[in-house]
Amino acid sequence: MKLVTYAALPFALAALAACDSQAEREADRVEDQVEQQAETSAAAAGNAVAALGLTEAQLLEADLVAEDGTDLGDVEQVRRDSAGTVEGLLVEIEDSNPERYVVVPIDGLTPKTVGDDVDLSTTMTAAELADLPDADMGQPGAAATGTATTPAQ
Repeated sequence: MKLVTYAALPFALAALAACDSQAEREADRVEDQVEQQAETSAAAAGNAVAALGLTEAQLLEADLVAEDGTDLGDVEQVRRDSAGTVEGLLVEIEDSNPERYVVVPIDGLTPKTVGDDVDLSTTMTAAELADLPDADMGQPGAAATGTATTPAQ
């Protein structure tokens, strides 16, 4: 009986790995789609100032940092309201596993130049950032806040 149990173990592990792989593939697909939409939007916006005195491309290249310079996340997409005004930034939270995305309101962010790079400083702590609801990944670029699931769940 134990032999049968042990013989079935590799198949069970393979099935479990396949599920994880499928979830990871879906997360990668969503992330790629978000990146592509962000790049397309930034190219269409050109050199126009989007928010905080920065172009959309500059916002996308920025890191979200705490006041002490600690990296909190990467800006993945600019979120606009129906009138086209930037309301928030889709941010991938630093060191989240699985990857987790939240929308950070544009209010309260301050551009900080570090060498040739521009980061966006926030008064939020890592804990406060983690407390934000998961971003709505179903409507990239549309809403400033959301409660849908993250790509890897």
